Amino acid sequence: MKKNAAIRFFWAAAAALLTLWACATVPITGRKTLRLVPDSQLATYAVQQYDETLKKAELSEDEAATAMVRRVGMRIAHAAESFLRESGDPQRADSFKWEFNLIRDDKTANAWVLPGGKAAVYTGILKYTQNETGLAVVLGHEVAHALADHGNERMSEGLLAQLGGMALAVAVSQEPAATQQLFMGAFGVGANVGVLLPFSRIQESEADRIGLVLMAMAGYDPREAVPFWERMNSGEKGARPPELLSTHPAPTTRIKEIQQHLPEALAYYEKARAH
Repeated sequence: MKKNAAIRFFWAAAAALLTLWACATVPITGRKTLRLVPDSQLATYAVQQYDETLKKAELSEDEAATAMVRRVGMRIAHAAESFLRESGDPQRADSFKWEFNLIRDDKTANAWVLPGGKAAVYTGILKYTQNETGLAVVLGHEVAHALADHGNERMSEGLLAQLGGMALAVAVSQEPAATQQLFMGAFGVGANVGVLLPFSRIQESEADRIGLVLMAMAGYDPREAVPFWERMNSGEKGARPPELLSTHPAPTTRIKEIQQHLPEALAYYEKARAH
């Protein structure tokens, strides 16, 4: 009994130390999260997966739409970098290597941003965004997920639950297929809703709130988030919900929370307009 108790105490202490060591803080909300994967490793793996995804995808030939995606994306990205620097984290701000591409897939209403800043927007979401500000809502939300390291949090949980706490480098070597599936699900890459690991309600709310601030800092009116999500929620009659909504909070709840966060974001918007 004493031996078993000692073993249980050892693992409990180890888990407590691991949690303490791997704790990080989400910008703006201040929530403590678990991040077991070093950012540098995750960013390197993300570049590999991004390149593989683009090889299999068909990039849009619409030059105007592609230019809009890259223009809006970089404005949001620069806002994220400015926020990090103003928050005293210039090293993290400099770590992002942003790249935005538009994938031709009119049936997929989705977008994602990987660790390190590699991002994709699917043409299917443009009918909902309608203009630059609508697109800023989407990219603000997705960049917010990257800024808050939500993907790292989900990868960490997945490595613990599915691969026994295996380190990413070891998992890539020993379980490449499982690791790739875990990664693609953790970051919402692709259009197959069935393999997505749902963002938690807390993560989604954080991405909405942080995304409003980022788009406001970039000079986009955050009030446009409400009509955008209303368009997304209405969707097309008889169609399944867009991928971007497949794991998200109930529409009325999301819009109500966005409205509650608008005063915070509008303060950043007025400041951006004053410059």
